[in-house]
Amino acid sequence: MSIHYPAGVKVPQSALKKAKEKTPRKKYRLKVQAGNRGMRFEDEINQSNDYYLSKGVAVIHKKPTPINIVKVDYSHGAKIVEAFFQEPSTTDYNGIYKGKYIDFEAKSTHSKTAFPLRNIPHQQIEHLEAVLKLGAVAFFLIEIVPLNEVYLLPAEFVCHFYKEKPRESIPVKEIKENGFPVEEKYLPRLDYLSVVDECFFK
Repeated sequence: MSIHYPAGVKVPQSALKKAKEKTPRKKYRLKVQAGNRGMRFEDEINQSNDYYLSKGVAVIHKKPTPINIVKVDYSHGAKIVEAFFQEPSTTDYNGIYKGKYIDFEAKSTHSKTAFPLRNIPHQQIEHLEAVLKLGAVAFFLIEIVPLNEVYLLPAEFVCHFYKEKPRESIPVKEIKENGFPVEEKYLPRLDYLSVVDECFFK
């Protein structure tokens, strides 16, 4: 599907605390093709959110992205083949947990050494800074595909790094030093709220 972004912004397809103990992530995943990895990661987050909702733990949903449909291919079951985003995207997920507003973005990187800052549109940084000023719990979930690891990285760190831009990417070493590993389980698949407890509620 061809999508045109407003104002030339390219949205990618795909204070800080340190963890006292950084345990390796349990590796239960089957091997999947790299092209499907980002969607698989998103599915795991969605499944985790469904689990949290079913247990009355949190209400967190993926934000819908409004689009203007330009062209539809009706020969393939009304498939959208061209559309415009109505507005630049902010972040992937928001909701409420323990009485606090939760707002976060999920990203994957296929590099085992760094996460490229070009994967973060400027409007996402502006949005996160705005919600942080109002007391939100905001962060990134970053999946490092070659290492089969996921880290929760506080938005304060990412926003500061993005603005200072000492590099064009965040080294994986810095992600590990400033982030919190997210364990993969059976239920919930990605237990990121346990990490939110450790990072924001202690």
